[in-house]
Formats: sequence, C-alpha cells, structure tokens
Amino acid sequence: MKALVTGGEGGLGRAMRARLELEGYEVSSLDLTTGFDVTDPAAWERVEMVDLACLNAGILTADTDLRKLSYADYRHAVSVNVDGVVLGVRRLAQVMDHGTIVVTASLAGLVGMPLDAIYSLTKHAVVGFVRSIAPQIAPVRINAICPGIADTPMLDQHDQRAMFAAAGFPLLQPEEVAAAMWLAATSEGTGECWFVQPGREPAPFRFPSVPGPRREGETVGLPPLGR
Repeated sequence: MKALVTGGEGGLGRAMRARLELEGYEVSSLDLTTGFDVTDPAAWERVEMVDLACLNAGILTADTDLRKLSYADYRHAVSVNVDGVVLGVRRLAQVMDHGTIVVTASLAGLVGMPLDAIYSLTKHAVVGFVRSIAPQIAPVRINAICPGIADTPMLDQHDQRAMFAAAGFPLLQPEEVAAAMWLAATSEGTGECWFVQPGREPAPFRFPSVPGPRREGETVGLPPLGR
C-alpha cells in the first residue's frame, strides 16, 4: 500500500508518516525540503496513484496584523493552504480509483481565529471545499481533520507558545493529530470534518442546518445540485 503526506517534514507531517508506516504503508514525503512545492501545478502532474493521501502542508500568515500584511505574503498563505489542497485533490482524483484523501484543516476552519484571520480564512475555505467536492470524486473518499492548537514549531513563529503556557491551555501532541487522521481515513464517511481537541475523542463535526427558502409559507428544500 502506498501513501503520501504533504508537509511531511513538519511536526504533524512526521507524526502522520510514522502512523502510516506503522499501519504498513510505503510513505512518500512531499515537502519543500524534499523538493516538492504544493503550489506548483507541474509538481502535482508528477504524482501517481496512492491508496491514501494526507494533504497536510500549511503555513501561518507572515504577519497577523492585516494592516501590515503585504500582498505577496497574503497570496503565499492562500497559495499554500488553499491552492495546495485544490491542486492536490484535482490530481489525485485523476489518478486514484479508490482510497482516501485526508486534508489537514484546523479548528480555525470551524470557528473564527482572531490571532490569524487570514489563516482562518484559508482553513474555512478548505472545510467548504472538502464538504463540497466529496460527491464529485467518489468513489475516492475525502475527509478533513480540524485540530485545535498543536505543539509544533508553528507555535514559535509568532511567539505564541509562551502565551498558551501562561494560560495553562492544553496542547495537542502531533501523535494525537496523526491518530485522528487515521480515524478519518479509515471511517466509512466522506465529506466529513473531524474536530480534534485535547481530552476528547475525535469525531465528525455536526454542522447546524441552514433554514431553506420558503414560498408562501411552504418550505422549498434544497436547490438542484447539478454535476
């Protein structure tokens, strides 16, 4: 069995690779340090079929103050966090006829994250994409995991580690996130977004229903979903 992990040399990526190897997979690490750029469409064209793909690469915004954030840094965050997922899913849907894709989103894709609004924007985009694309790429299944704050080097980018430590806020360990990835990968569902929080069993997030349209007091229902 073959698997790939983007961002495979980071804290979460290494934990995911270790978990997949434990489960018997031959794992490829697709990372900038191994010469793979998730934002490059040509790089994705060289990717072949796998049984399980973890689209895990992601970055924080270079400057969390929107007033100081450069356009180039904004585009870079969106390119890595969103384009890297869309390009990956597009290619994998072309070469996979079975198996599962697991995308690393974030709790910041389910709730607002004032600490980094652009990061939250990108993760909301990923959550919406996973939920929307699932029927189109069947029988390949796709799910997202939405971890809370994890103890990885990303915490040091904006000096957040001390803040969480001072508050006594519990952090996820990378191995816990990898375990959640495996649960999402081996579940029967598709288009699901699994919350991952310290001290809780990971599970699909139950999105509240949006009221449908009404016509003269009659509920119309969902719009037609053409393909």
